Amino acid sequence: MGILEDTIQKIEAQQPKEHTTVWCCGEQLKDILRAEPHLAELVAQDLENKSMSISKCEEKIKERANEAHGKNGGTSAAVSPSEAEGIIRRFYGLPDRKTQVASPQPQMSAEGVIDLGDFF
Repeated sequence: MGILEDTIQKIEAQQPKEHTTVWCCGEQLKDILRAEPHLAELVAQDLENKSMSISKCEEKIKERANEAHGKNGGTSAAVSPSEAEGIIRRFYGLPDRKTQVASPQPQMSAEGVIDLGDFF
């Protein structure tokens, strides 16, 4: 079994059976690791420490939601998936997500011809 699969199993062992916020935190962490498997070893080590469990990570997300709740004065508050990802990444010491570099758009010449070199 590889380190990614091992780390996902560690996350799943910490997830409750119900779809709670802790469960969601684990799912989002698994998604991060599937997209960036080279981070799995770091997270696997952290998960061995009780203070670095997914429930402790979820507490940080909840703190942020509570801050937002206090500011907006409403009856509830939520944390966006991208903000939650940032909290998860900071909690586990993971680098920010690499932004995707947009492919250059091919330019059409005045004659209506696309230069195939634009695709390379």
